[in-house]
Amino acid sequence: MNQGAAAPRNAVLRGMGFIAVSGLLFTLLNTIMRQLTHELDPLQVQFLRYLMGIVVMLPFMLRSGLMAWMPHNLRGQIWRGLVHTLGLMLWFIALPNVAMADMTAMGFTGPIFIMAGAVLFLGEPMIRARWIAAGIGFLGVLIVVAPGLRGDGGYWNLVMLASTPLFAASFLITKALTRHDKPEVIVAWQSIMVALFTLPFALAVWAWPTAEQWGWFVLTGILGSVGHWFLTEAFRIADMSAIQPVKFLDLIWASLMGWLVFSEEPALTTYAGALVIFLATTWIARREARRKS
Repeated sequence: MNQGAAAPRNAVLRGMGFIAVSGLLFTLLNTIMRQLTHELDPLQVQFLRYLMGIVVMLPFMLRSGLMAWMPHNLRGQIWRGLVHTLGLMLWFIALPNVAMADMTAMGFTGPIFIMAGAVLFLGEPMIRARWIAAGIGFLGVLIVVAPGLRGDGGYWNLVMLASTPLFAASFLITKALTRHDKPEVIVAWQSIMVALFTLPFALAVWAWPTAEQWGWFVLTGILGSVGHWFLTEAFRIADMSAIQPVKFLDLIWASLMGWLVFSEEPALTTYAGALVIFLATTWIARREARRKS
């Protein structure tokens, strides 16, 4: 195997590893935020989570100088912030009413939109194996979600599902932004833009958090910033459509946290869907490693 082939393969494997780590961090973040949305208005929780993202990154920005954190494509950062904010508003409104495992499973529809968009707008190659893996994974998601759509929570499930294409568009913009800006710059400007766009909505429902709640919000800022750095770095070093199937592993983290924190016992359909998803993820990861070599 030559050096040129090893480099792309290592990039894909590193990207998959970064995606897996970011998924675990986001699951911890979502667990905290779901609890906070039971105590404060979801729109205020959304604003404070991204405000804390700015606070967490501010010392690094001041140390290296604010000019070093100016993006090369400010318009792209604004558009990304706007699209991401719209998706977040739908997601946060539904968050208190959707189980952790179901919430994560519905988010797995994102790779379908991302793979299609990456081919149409970013010029990435259309590889049949990736689409097969995504299709199998999506069937697993349907196994998980279908029972909930027939129940009383079906409305909130649909609201959360509606956020997925917006997040996919945001991630595609992120991939384009990584061509010119560092991951930490993109993460910082995401927090800035989302905080600015959500501030008016937060002020309309404002209630002062307790000292303990402020501490949790600081932790969300840390988890969110580090998680988005791993996610953005993964998008920078590898094709989005090659690494996205690994996101299906998030269902395992979410099911575990839902059980530990909220006493949510996933149904048998959740486990069945998770098995289908895991098999699809494992298959595409091994196939990508062989293809790149």
